[in-house]
Amino acid sequence: MVTPAALTARQDLAALREIAQVPAQRSGPAGERLVPVVPPLAALLPQEGLRRGSTVAVTGSASLVLTLLCGPAQAGGWCAVVGFAQLGLLAAAESGIALERLALVPVPGPRWPVVVATLLDAMDVVVVCPPASPGAAGRRLMARARERGAVLVAVGAWEGADLRLAALERRWEGVGAGHGHVRVGHLLVEVSGRGAARRPRRAWVAVTGSSDTRSSDTESASMESASMESASRESASARPVDRGPTVTVRLRSAGVA
Repeated sequence: MVTPAALTARQDLAALREIAQVPAQRSGPAGERLVPVVPPLAALLPQEGLRRGSTVAVTGSASLVLTLLCGPAQAGGWCAVVGFAQLGLLAAAESGIALERLALVPVPGPRWPVVVATLLDAMDVVVVCPPASPGAAGRRLMARARERGAVLVAVGAWEGADLRLAALERRWEGVGAGHGHVRVGHLLVEVSGRGAARRPRRAWVAVTGSSDTRSSDTESASMESASMESASRESASARPVDRGPTVTVRLRSAGVA
C-alpha cells in the first residue's frame, strides 16, 4: 500500500527529474545548441536563437523580457526570474509563458548571486535584476552559465554581455481618436553585441500581455527603478527588525560569493 507521504515523495522526485531533463535544441550554423525565441526576435538574432552559455542584457522594456522568455517557455523549457518584482504573473501568462515552468524569486536577499548560480544549474533561462553593479560576481555568473549551458539574462546594463537587446521606441494598435482599447504594442528593438552581433540590427517586434497597457515612460521607469528598489531592500534587510517566526531555506554553495 502506498502511503500519501510516499506518493508525494514520488511526485517530487518526478518533478525534479523533469527539471533536470534538457529539452531538444536546434543547432546553429556552427552546430551550437540554441534556446529558441519567438520568430520576430529570431529574425534579429545572428543565430536565430539564444546560444546556450551566453549572457544577454535587456534594457528599456519589461515586455521585451517577457517576449524573450516566450520562446523557451513555449518550447518546454524552464525559466526563472530573480530580483525583478515588477514582472507580473498575469502579464507573463498573457504573453504565452507557462507559469508551471516559471520560477519567481522577487526578493532573493543579499546572497542573490548564489540564488542565480543555483538556478543556472537547473533552468534553461535565468533572468536577474541585480541590486547594483554585479562586479566580480557577475563574471562568475557568466562563467557558471557557460559551464551549465544555460542562458543568463540581465535586466539593465551588464558588463561583458554577449548580446544586448534594447527597446528604443514603442507604438500601439487599437486606440482610435478618443476611443478603443490597446490590442497590441510594438517595440523598436535593437540587437548588438559581440562577434556576429557587432553590427547593430533593428526591427519592430509585436509584444502582448497586460504590461503593455502601460505607457512607455511608466514601463521604462519601472525597469530603471528595479535596481534601486532592490538596493533599498538590501539596505533595509541589514537593519535588525522583529519579523516574528521565520522559515530558513538552505542553499548549497554554488561557488559564487
